[in-house]
Amino acid sequence: MTTPLDLQSSHACFGGEQRFYRHDATTIGLPMKFSVFLPPQASQGPVPAMLYLAGLTCTEETFMVKAGAQRKAAELGLALIAPDTSPRGAGVPGEADSWDFGVGAGFYLDAKVAPWARHWRMESYLLGELLPAITSALPVDAERLGICGHSMGGHGALTLALRHPGRFKAVSALAPICAPTQCPWGEKAFSGYLGPDRASWAAHDATALMQAQPAAPYPQGILVDQGLADKFLAEQLHPHLLEAACTGVGQPLALRRHAGYDHGYYFVQTFIGDHLEHHAGRL
Repeated sequence: MTTPLDLQSSHACFGGEQRFYRHDATTIGLPMKFSVFLPPQASQGPVPAMLYLAGLTCTEETFMVKAGAQRKAAELGLALIAPDTSPRGAGVPGEADSWDFGVGAGFYLDAKVAPWARHWRMESYLLGELLPAITSALPVDAERLGICGHSMGGHGALTLALRHPGRFKAVSALAPICAPTQCPWGEKAFSGYLGPDRASWAAHDATALMQAQPAAPYPQGILVDQGLADKFLAEQLHPHLLEAACTGVGQPLALRRHAGYDHGYYFVQTFIGDHLEHHAGRL
């Protein structure tokens, strides 16, 4: 069941329209916010779209304000969708600590353990509620969707693409958490959301999911960019593990390593255009 989309603001942008919405999310049980950039081509009919999942501490505004993606998206005729990263206002103890596993750290999965299980259902929300609501209400083609993300959102993009084969036609990530079962961020979040049974964690780990594929799930290729000056690279991100998993199943992967680039949005700004072209070419 979808609820009406409440348009909060709209801004002319590169011949298109940057919109910010709020709605009562039945899957989450709380109000949720999201943003959509509609390119000028959307005035003529449904356009393909890239779902962008942001990282820790971010909101539905972060990508649209900081990445500078609208100019290229307007040229390509590509809509951009950016949800908030997590439920907010649930009143759960510890929720406000964005470096724990509360607000700002939804990890794009459905929590199984109380008190998080009631509202922290980001996977079901995105796939079962938000995307259907957007594609039914806005000129966005439900059959031409790609998924991309940064950091925690890169984890989300990779895992949702692998967990829902056929739902997304293209996938890419910037500085993703590639093996959350093997890093402190993932261990903390998965312990809180999924409980102590580590065997269940693999279903939300991009490296483990890729290792389990019978064949290359995205034969047209996956694009991943990683900065070599990223302070989280060695301890948290582990792109080499995803690279090895892709090699093992024959999945084409363009893992581009960039000297001097860190984890922030200057890095995202620099390479987001390549990601938009990656998606537009496959949608």
